[in-house]
Amino acid sequence: MPTREQQHANRSSRELIRGVIRPLSVAPMMDRTDRHFRRLLRLISRHTLLYTEMITCPAILNGDRDHLLGYDANADPLALQLGGDDPEALARCAVIAVERGYDEINLNVGCPSDRVQSGNFGACLMREPERVAACVLAMRASVTVPVTVKHRIGVDELDRYEDMARFVAIVAAAGCDRFTIHARKAWLNGVSPKHNRTVPPLRYPEVHQLARAFPQLVIEINGGFRTLAQVHEQLEQVDAVMIGRAAWDDPWMFAAADRALFGGADPDPTRPEVVAAYLEHVQDWLAVPRGPKRGRPSPTILLRPLMNLFAGRPGARRWKQALNGKCQAPVGLEELHALALELDPNQALNWKR
Repeated sequence: MPTREQQHANRSSRELIRGVIRPLSVAPMMDRTDRHFRRLLRLISRHTLLYTEMITCPAILNGDRDHLLGYDANADPLALQLGGDDPEALARCAVIAVERGYDEINLNVGCPSDRVQSGNFGACLMREPERVAACVLAMRASVTVPVTVKHRIGVDELDRYEDMARFVAIVAAAGCDRFTIHARKAWLNGVSPKHNRTVPPLRYPEVHQLARAFPQLVIEINGGFRTLAQVHEQLEQVDAVMIGRAAWDDPWMFAAADRALFGGADPDPTRPEVVAAYLEHVQDWLAVPRGPKRGRPSPTILLRPLMNLFAGRPGARRWKQALNGKCQAPVGLEELHALALELDPNQALNWKR
């Protein structure tokens, strides 16, 4: 069986020009992939593709864009995930995002929550591939960055392989640059969003079959992956792998990603180095003056991305206890760096404020 690289050998250079083949990404996750967690991940891996939380079109068009779309320039590469079903509105949002520096626009066709169903976007759009295609076409006509779609393997009773292949074929004709497929179907009634991440069985073989059937497309698989070893295994059959909740549970798993998957030559970072740099980020945000509409983030919000940095290592409990203490009294952050050096005594950068 030819490898994905061999399958793509005769492909045009469009995908490479638009930069859509990145072997590893971190999934957009509500209440997880905010700008602070993304900052931590970027300190760990320079090249892994990161996503925002899903942001709806009405929120962008009518809300506080600086708050919703603001991010640090050193977060690149960064994709904005949009929720919506109106081609014109999505195109307007895509233009706004690109003007602010985003590297990719992704359409959510996978979220099963009641909120997205009432707004006719998310997983329910799998029933309307023509509408999704119109949305992709409108965004592609408006921006030059990649326009991608994240979707489920199926929805409710519409879950045959043939249904997914038809959806992909129709949307691909509109110019979708990458399909990221959560290899579980979505149940829109009777199953919570949380259980939709675990109850429907994973069906990797159907995503692999899709990749073989559409060798000209960029296919990324998502669902249940927790190690870089699993990523390497999947890359034999697909172009890329997206990791979800495991990124939050063990962010340090990405420390070897740049060298292992992106051909990076720099040595892997150390935890104390990452902690030192992230605490600079915390201090900068604590210094932000409170505005009339919103105050600075709480210490809890700023420090919680660090909670699982020592997951699976001796001292992980001490680390969490120390962080919890700083969430209550955000002073003396140097103590956290000292503890990181104690728990992981590799050579690290000095951190002084």
